[in-house]
Amino acid sequence: MAQLRICQWVKPAATPYPSKTKLMSNKASDQLHRLIHSMSKPEKRYFKVHSSRNSPEEENNYQVLFDAIDRQVEYNEEKLLKKFAEKAFVHRFSISKNRLYNAILRSLDAFHISGSTEAQLHRQIHSASILYNKSLYDQSLKILEGAKKIATRHELLPILCEIHHWEKRILEKNQYEDIEDSSQLETIVIKDRELIQELSAIDELWHIKSQVFHLLYRQGKARNAQETAAFKSIIDQTVKQASSLAKGTEATYLQNHIYSAYHFGLGEYDKCYPYLSKNLELIEANPLFFTNEPSTWLSVLTNAMYVGMRLGKWKESFRLMDKLRAYRDQPELIQNEDVQVRLFGIGCSAELALFAQSGEFEMGVALVPAIEVGLKKYEGLLSSVRIAHFCFNTAVCYFGLGRYQESMKWLNRLLNEIPIDKTRDLHCMAQVLSLVVHMELGNDRLLPYSLRSTQRFLETRRKVYGVEEILLRFVGDSLKKRQGSSAVARYQQLADELAPLKIDSYERNAFEFFDFHAWAVSKSTGKKYRELLAA
Repeated sequence: MAQLRICQWVKPAATPYPSKTKLMSNKASDQLHRLIHSMSKPEKRYFKVHSSRNSPEEENNYQVLFDAIDRQVEYNEEKLLKKFAEKAFVHRFSISKNRLYNAILRSLDAFHISGSTEAQLHRQIHSASILYNKSLYDQSLKILEGAKKIATRHELLPILCEIHHWEKRILEKNQYEDIEDSSQLETIVIKDRELIQELSAIDELWHIKSQVFHLLYRQGKARNAQETAAFKSIIDQTVKQASSLAKGTEATYLQNHIYSAYHFGLGEYDKCYPYLSKNLELIEANPLFFTNEPSTWLSVLTNAMYVGMRLGKWKESFRLMDKLRAYRDQPELIQNEDVQVRLFGIGCSAELALFAQSGEFEMGVALVPAIEVGLKKYEGLLSSVRIAHFCFNTAVCYFGLGRYQESMKWLNRLLNEIPIDKTRDLHCMAQVLSLVVHMELGNDRLLPYSLRSTQRFLETRRKVYGVEEILLRFVGDSLKKRQGSSAVARYQQLADELAPLKIDSYERNAFEFFDFHAWAVSKSTGKKYRELLAA
């Protein structure tokens, strides 16, 4: 594999933003503090100009309070009250905070109006409504016609509905003098019905998508026929019915999204990947539609990376990773904390997984310092599942380099610090992998205890992979060190038992976490584990 540049995903912040967990512990409302700390430097500069221009009499109070809260790393209202005890606004502090909060929102609205197509259209519609109320119907209609062209180009269906509403009101006020015959009225009705029908179909597609993802998040990939049937029952007829009524970009995206998730849930990666590729092409071909949804493109891209690596499409997955890095380097993203969190949580996680699964372990370990910084910086903003994947794949990278102590450290971090209820499958694999690490370290004293602990944990689960049962039995047999059975023979037998499970429609899911079969083959043949991954 060609050597790749290691990116620095996260730069340590001089004054890190406090976690949500800490913020929620404050008794006083911290919403103003969180809003101020979410603002970029240009937004803060604009607020100061905007507030002085629009509220000169309150400028001093706004600026003083704004700056004081901006300097607080963690919100402390008691300190603010003491600091401004002589100020009149302290006597009605909750009202003063609320006014400042609303002033900031007005400033942000003005700052972002030029960058949001929807915001500009809403402002145009508001202008049209003002002209309408002044009986300037021709002027109102002219503005609506311009807005309609933009909304149509961007496929903003809800806004088009609103524009149609005002157009019909103007027709009424003009006593229908622009209508030459009743067929024109019929055309208006047909267009309205088509628009409503398409919106309804998109809503139905969104509902189907949400059902598929809710099932996927709740139960994970299907492990038996019953769970497979649960996935199939969601989309058998409803997707086809809704798809026939919706033809636009959003509908096409949702259809691809549904089928990619559906096939992913069934472990049918060969069928999932084309739908992910279609959505990537759709997003890149329609930048106007997706420009305000960077997380959509990011999710599709990283999902395609993951599914691609499961199919052995290593070159394609690394090509997608290069796209991800190029996107990360865009300067406008630096100011958006939500995008930064997603770039780290989704993007860096996908890159680490790619290194762990492709055998590029050095590159994975090279990311560890940035991962440590990111986990600390975004504490409280990352899901337990995301953190668990960071821990597991880091452990895999260290394992691949034979640095078993470091691997065990990250596995213990996952097992001891991450809640089990939301990461049960990963907890199971981490427990099993920890047994493998103990074997590599020759921890014969700790291994029996770890084996019993893992057995007890697996007994509490409804769903157990056959892979897990085989590996636990193998560890138990290895501890007994049966006479007449060499270590090489035992590993060969283990590899033979695991081989058919790698192609089983349900069991193969277990090998996505760690390729236990490749490890068994490496122990029985003397080949390097990383070489077998790329084979």
